[in-house]
Amino acid sequence: MKASSRDGITDSEIKSALEQTLKDRGELKRVLLIPPDYTRLNSYAGVITGIYYDMLSEKCRVDIMPALGTHMPMSDDERIEMFGSRIPKECFINHNWRTDVVKIGEVPASFVEDVSDGLMNEPIDVEVNRILLDKSYDLIISIGQVVPHEVVGMANYSKNIFVGCGGRSMINQTHMLGAFYGLERIMGRDFSPVRKVFDYAEENFIRDIPLIYVLTVTSQHNGKTVVDGLFAGRERSLFEEAVRLSQEKNLNFVEEPLKKVVVYLDEKEFKSTWLGNKAVYRTRLAIEDGGELLVLAPGVRKFGEDDGNDLLIRKYGYVGREKILELFGKNRDLRDNQSVAAHLIHGSSDGRFTITYAVDKLTKEEVEGVNYNYAPISSVYKKYDPSKLREGFNVLDDGEKIYYIANPALGLWADRKRFQM
Repeated sequence: MKASSRDGITDSEIKSALEQTLKDRGELKRVLLIPPDYTRLNSYAGVITGIYYDMLSEKCRVDIMPALGTHMPMSDDERIEMFGSRIPKECFINHNWRTDVVKIGEVPASFVEDVSDGLMNEPIDVEVNRILLDKSYDLIISIGQVVPHEVVGMANYSKNIFVGCGGRSMINQTHMLGAFYGLERIMGRDFSPVRKVFDYAEENFIRDIPLIYVLTVTSQHNGKTVVDGLFAGRERSLFEEAVRLSQEKNLNFVEEPLKKVVVYLDEKEFKSTWLGNKAVYRTRLAIEDGGELLVLAPGVRKFGEDDGNDLLIRKYGYVGREKILELFGKNRDLRDNQSVAAHLIHGSSDGRFTITYAVDKLTKEEVEGVNYNYAPISSVYKKYDPSKLREGFNVLDDGEKIYYIANPALGLWADRKRFQM
């Protein structure tokens, strides 16, 4: 379903579509909903989860397991803001990527080597939360947003299962696979090497799970999130339809490379550079060599969502692809945490442009210690006030021309010529 107007699909239209996904399912005794976590607040998955809960909770037991991946569990305030207060806390299950998973298969090394053009030739364990194998569930509904992504190309579909509800091997190795292959070759496109790994795992290891996907494509209109598309089912063709719509709605092309980009990170949504570096990799295709990226990050207070990952980021820093690959070969702790190595590659400009984090919850020493420039946010706000900037090009009082992005999670910005390479 695609929206018939710029205002998006209405909640009543969404409810009607979701009712169809439950039609002819027979008697349901237990249903598992798998939405994203608070870091995907703009996915509209919170509203969809609430609609499903209202339709199902009086008929059967409803469990909700947010697809956390390596992210921190949501706080009560975040849970209520995303899903509403009417869903009891006891309905929610936390996924722990280190302890809650079981191996269900293996993607062969030969397949990985083939899809990566020979860059990787190791098998990848397919691990999922053991709850997904619980046969008492009559239906499992994976809910999420299709949007450009730095690891897989276009987020969601089976990524919600194999990463959001996955384990160490899949998360680490697919992140490194994407980094090896090159995020600039991946972002905004389907059929990346990582997506092909997920497709293999979907086809070979979870076909007997009673799973359907509910996929959204969203954008911003008049300051609010609108649902441009809703696609529900199991077929990959539905994901491909969502990809095409997201490419239409979430790819933002500029005709010439940008000299200076200013990105705002909402403090409720972005508390770490692990998430906040969307400001880096969602804009890198648009920034000119020698350009500047200024990240306004009032909520960022750490580097990794996971404490162990945070320590490794502080140890090695965002020092560029070549240096990280060198360190990766020499250091066991980095090899054992490939998703961190990949993240460090993603969060660097490789010296093409400068990256400045304007913060007040990290010190100058901490920010510069991971190879970023530091600025105190209070002084930066005097010139770059998010309440006064408009999306896109702005000319400031002193004549400086900048390009402003209010939320990097909503899309991908690219110089059209660079994206077509």
